Amino acid sequence: MTSACARNLTVTKALAFDVFGTVVDWRSSIVAELEAFGERHGLQRDWRAFADDWRAGYAPAMDRVRRGELPWTRIDDLHRAILVELLGAADIRVGADEVDELNRAWHRLDPWPDSVAGLTRLKERFVITTLSNGNVSLLTNMAKHAGLPWDCVISAELFRHYKPDREAYLGCADLLGVAPRELTLVAAHPSDLRAARGAGLGTAYVPRPLEFGPGRAPHAVSDGEFDVVAADFVDLAAQLGA
Repeated sequence: MTSACARNLTVTKALAFDVFGTVVDWRSSIVAELEAFGERHGLQRDWRAFADDWRAGYAPAMDRVRRGELPWTRIDDLHRAILVELLGAADIRVGADEVDELNRAWHRLDPWPDSVAGLTRLKERFVITTLSNGNVSLLTNMAKHAGLPWDCVISAELFRHYKPDREAYLGCADLLGVAPRELTLVAAHPSDLRAARGAGLGTAYVPRPLEFGPGRAPHAVSDGEFDVVAADFVDLAAQLGA
């Protein structure tokens, strides 16, 4: 999948990657963890629906922080609060330590098949970093688990502003010592890319059609809307000359 817009990224010095869904296959990973949890406890539930509900609580929880209804709260803690509600609704009772261990499933997400190879190639030419709403410890543990070769780990936690707040994108550029136009966000989510573009960053769209499982409608994206559109990270590396 070649993009005629790759020339717009000739000034790019660093690539910042959204992580959940873009770099790692969160849904398959979480479903597998939930199934293992169910087997350990002799529980049968619709674990795919449970995983979807767990993820669906993420944006509303962040919005509560953004509106000031909650103080700044790490994603680990938001994930745990959502999990506790879901376990209660499913009439599942386990100890706090077991809840904590299940919540750390988000630290153990597996990468998409092209992620490590593509990132390794891109790293040869660019500084590569996360720019995720996940907290630093989560992203660091995930990188160790999945073999993700980041140059550094940058999180919204450092700015106390979740994406799509402008402060996250500009803060990432500032920490890397580059101008916003010299930083390109790579993401599978058009809304994230649009917010990054609004902050002056370059944009690279890598669709992940299976992020939410098979049979889901693709995101609506206009032709030429983003600087680069790539089939996967290996294709992105080829387009960017890495």
